[in-house]
Formats: sequence, structure tokens, C-alpha cells
Amino acid sequence: MTAVNSTSDDRTANNAVRHQYRVLSDQEKAMMVALKDKGAEFIELLHIAGGNPGVDKQASRELSLAQTKIEEAVMWAVKHVTA
Repeated sequence: MTAVNSTSDDRTANNAVRHQYRVLSDQEKAMMVALKDKGAEFIELLHIAGGNPGVDKQASRELSLAQTKIEEAVMWAVKHVTA
């Protein structure tokens, strides 16, 4: 499967589960990017707090759980924007 940028209108043709996507406005695309960027920024801050900047794995179970919750929050926020 070819990767498709999440803000591209081509994403409507690259999904085996969802039957339909709608084309997003430029404002919605910008909001989706902003939400994902803030999530990534927060996750990087967790790595810094744990003394592991730039490392994929979190330093503790607590930070790993926090990262999972951030990822979930971003997912639901993006779902709201794209629904």
C-alpha cells in the first residue's frame, strides 16, 4: 500500500475500512496538522522529562501510559475534525 499524506485529498482512495471520506477544507487540514503537531510536541516533552530526548521508547511505564493517552487524544480530536 502506498503512503498518502493525511492532508491530501488522495487519502479518500487509500482505506480498506472506511467506505467514504469527505474532502477536507484547507482550514480543517490546517487544524488536523496543528493537532498532530501539538501531540508530537507533548510526546517529545515527555521524552525530555524522562531524560530520553529523541528516543522512541519512554523512560518509564508512567510516561509510556501518558504517551498512549496523548496519542488517543490526538486521534479523537482528528476524528472530530474529519468526521
